[in-house]
Amino acid sequence: MRDSPSIVPNSLSRDVYLVLDDFGDCCGLAWSETDVADTGRPMLIRNLLEGQYFAPVRIIAFNTAEGWSRDVTEEIAAELACADRREMPPSIADFVSRTVQK
Repeated sequence: MRDSPSIVPNSLSRDVYLVLDDFGDCCGLAWSETDVADTGRPMLIRNLLEGQYFAPVRIIAFNTAEGWSRDVTEEIAAELACADRREMPPSIADFVSRTVQK
């Protein structure tokens, strides 16, 4: 029996993507606050390319209905590497360069 309510919405049976962002000396690392509707892969890519994140460090994906989670940092960085770098925010270009060159 559960003592407290779950933080996972019952109706969410799809892959969810979250970004660990580095906010620098003032705030450090934190999982970026994201509306449930914006946690899908297409919106993640869009938000990254639009500069919605300060300095992404890690990206994780999970699906509670299927019972899995994994680090997708390199996979997302590889996908972003195919994007036009001239339209990419500097923080995302740095993230791609740092991640893909490993």
